[in-house]
Amino acid sequence: MKNSFKVLTIAAAAFMVGIATSNYAISDIPSNFKVAVVNVPKLVESSAQVKALKEQNTKNVQELAKFGETAQNAIAKEKDPKKQKALKEKYQKEFQTKRSAMTKTYENKLIEIDKNISNIITTQAKAKGYNLVLAKSAVLVGGTDITDEIAAQVK
Repeated sequence: MKNSFKVLTIAAAAFMVGIATSNYAISDIPSNFKVAVVNVPKLVESSAQVKALKEQNTKNVQELAKFGETAQNAIAKEKDPKKQKALKEKYQKEFQTKRSAMTKTYENKLIEIDKNISNIITTQAKAKGYNLVLAKSAVLVGGTDITDEIAAQVK
């Protein structure tokens, strides 16, 4: 009984020290500290670069589908089972190579777009004197929404 009381007392003391420390840390924020929030999905949705990338990706998918149909037709026309197997392997390798190249290009362009949007946010935040910019989805209350200002530059 005495051991559990000691553990409970130590835990309560540690909790109180934690609360006191966090209150002290929060009270140390300067009064001119400015926080902005940005609706990132809205920025991505309004980006002309993202729209162009989606359109290109759709064309690539259609191109791959057309290639697959052509390959299937060529394989179906071949009567010799050995040649049919060789054609199938050839077309599968070509398909995988094309798909990998398209995926890599898509991912690289996404990374480039992300960097571009991040740079615009950083530049705008510094120009307006914000100390911190958070995603709007992570903030319940507070912060100045600068999404529209950023969206105008992202287009």
